[in-house]
Amino acid sequence: MKILLVNHFPLEGSGSGIYTQNVADVLLKLGHEVMVIAPDHKQVTNKDFLVRSIIFSNGVNKNFYLPFNFPCFTTHPFSNTTFYELTDTQISDYVNAFLDFTSKAKDDFKPDIIHAQHLWVSSYCALKTGIPFVTTCHGTDLIGFKKGKRYRYMAIDASREASVIVAISSYVKKDIINNFDINERKIKIILNGFNSNIFKIKDIDRQNILNKFGLPLNVEKIICFVGKLTHFKGVDVLIKAASIYEKVLDNAITLIVGYGELYKKLINLTKKLNLERFYFLGHHNQNIVSKIYNLADLAVVPSRGEAFGLVAIEALACGTPVIGTINGGPQDFITEDVGALVKQDSPEELAEKVIEEINLESKIKKGRKAAKYALKNFSWNKNVKKLIDIYKKVIK
Repeated sequence: MKILLVNHFPLEGSGSGIYTQNVADVLLKLGHEVMVIAPDHKQVTNKDFLVRSIIFSNGVNKNFYLPFNFPCFTTHPFSNTTFYELTDTQISDYVNAFLDFTSKAKDDFKPDIIHAQHLWVSSYCALKTGIPFVTTCHGTDLIGFKKGKRYRYMAIDASREASVIVAISSYVKKDIINNFDINERKIKIILNGFNSNIFKIKDIDRQNILNKFGLPLNVEKIICFVGKLTHFKGVDVLIKAASIYEKVLDNAITLIVGYGELYKKLINLTKKLNLERFYFLGHHNQNIVSKIYNLADLAVVPSRGEAFGLVAIEALACGTPVIGTINGGPQDFITEDVGALVKQDSPEELAEKVIEEINLESKIKKGRKAAKYALKNFSWNKNVKKLIDIYKKVIK
């Protein structure tokens, strides 16, 4: 088959971007032809599959297709522009760019099927080609549907015409049903996967990594968060929890890996609460993130609503137990055998659970089991084969 994948975000820096790249890699490995359309700040040329980049301006690059940065539903390490702040003219230019790229791919790549990411502009453009298409709903597009009224007609049209809508969790499926007037049978749940070549238990030079980031070399325990610094990720809750557990865990530090619109605000909150062992490391690629997970004793995903929680799976794959919240995707897979769940927006409960997991040496007791659990249940090979079955049924 020839599959065209279309996404609103670059192939690095977001869950849907990583999803698109991993799906493309596995499809290619299984003998299919793949093309990806995605925004970026320069043409992507280092992939084994074909990529057509819609170049946006980041204020530094001189050659671009659109003179503004690519918009996001919340935030992205490479852009804080949101869909909701675009002018009507910018929205028109954005939609026309995706229509143009998708139309050209139809003519020269001649895909058998289009797999659009998000019930949003990409799905609407897939609809306009007349080629059979399926859509993966990643959850942030549902945030967009609620906030971005000017885009709703495109999402509604796409939801009606998509052959299948893939939901990345039961939480997302429920949200789709609540927002769109479509037959529930059209929605198929296929949980996200992770790149097992990158995220796995590995030997690391602990002192070297600590030194690289300017962290104290004599630290005993490490708690980490990886993700966007935006409201729904709940980093502020983790900061407030740290103001409690730092007083008990006197030789533990907390690492924040990621970037976003709340970066400065969150740093100011740590200063206000006088946190002494809380470090912001910025955005890093997956190879570095994997090393940090291997370094950490515990990963925290304190979201106020997580569509799936790919970062949690990646942490588990590295043998690091995860604390998530009882609100969203992590409920589908975080068990007491590999981590713990707490109420959202409860710094006190989160702090109590962090202290408990650290004192119980959960990394030692749960780590190997967590890695095996992730590999058994969230392999991309298995999940992409489910997608291929859907593709085949759609294009019969």
